Amino acid sequence: MSGLPISVIISTYNAEAWLEKVLESYKYQDYDNFEVIIADDGSRETTKQLIDRFKADYPVNLRHIWHEDKGYRRQELLNKCIMLTEYDYILMTDGDCIARKDFVSTHAKYAEKGYFLSGGYLKLDMPTSETIELKDIENENCFDTKWLKENGSVSFKQALKLNANGLWADFLDATTPTGATFNNCNSSAWKEDLIAINGYDERMQYGGPDRELGERLFNYGIKSKQIRHKAIVLHLDHPRGYKTKESLERNLKIRKAVKDENRTWTDYGIVKK
Repeated sequence: MSGLPISVIISTYNAEAWLEKVLESYKYQDYDNFEVIIADDGSRETTKQLIDRFKADYPVNLRHIWHEDKGYRRQELLNKCIMLTEYDYILMTDGDCIARKDFVSTHAKYAEKGYFLSGGYLKLDMPTSETIELKDIENENCFDTKWLKENGSVSFKQALKLNANGLWADFLDATTPTGATFNNCNSSAWKEDLIAINGYDERMQYGGPDRELGERLFNYGIKSKQIRHKAIVLHLDHPRGYKTKESLERNLKIRKAVKDENRTWTDYGIVKK
């Protein structure tokens, strides 16, 4: 093994069909110096059975960290996982994001002290998400624009992202109007920086807790690097039953306080006040 050791944390909750595809994608990475941690926010037994099946012959260390289902508590679980990682560099992603084979190696390549990395994703519709089979992940069909057009849909913007490489990817990342924010489906950071800001704010529900963490990283003096055209994941479609008006409003209020008061620390994170 060579290169930067990375702990990949994948969030999941009762979504075995999608998690199976995601776990399959990490079997074919062109990089082997990483571990995979499944951050499981209280899934049923069948999720554990799926992970155990993969563990039997997985190419890297695969760990399952679970807590009881008491409603949406993803941030609490992610804080726990941050502290349990084996390595000093952490890559955050989700159990509905299929990773291209150069995904982990790209994060390893661009990791730099004083920065976090901000990747992007290609949001697929439900028919396309369901069409992708395990063999399409192994042979990389699902990352081919021609295959995607034949088996579902792909937009011009998505095709641009999939086909970008080298200097063209550098140019697109340098000129994109999209900010290099922290997003849980495709971002990485140094463990010591995440601990320095006390991790995720556990008061936050769905809708921006990752962005809020990134905003505190900025306030702490950490900069960001844009790699949305280099580190590629396919985001599988799913309903968002946990998205509520109340949670979004509360999250925005917390984020406003972080901005107005230039906060770097939350009292509701890894260390509780």
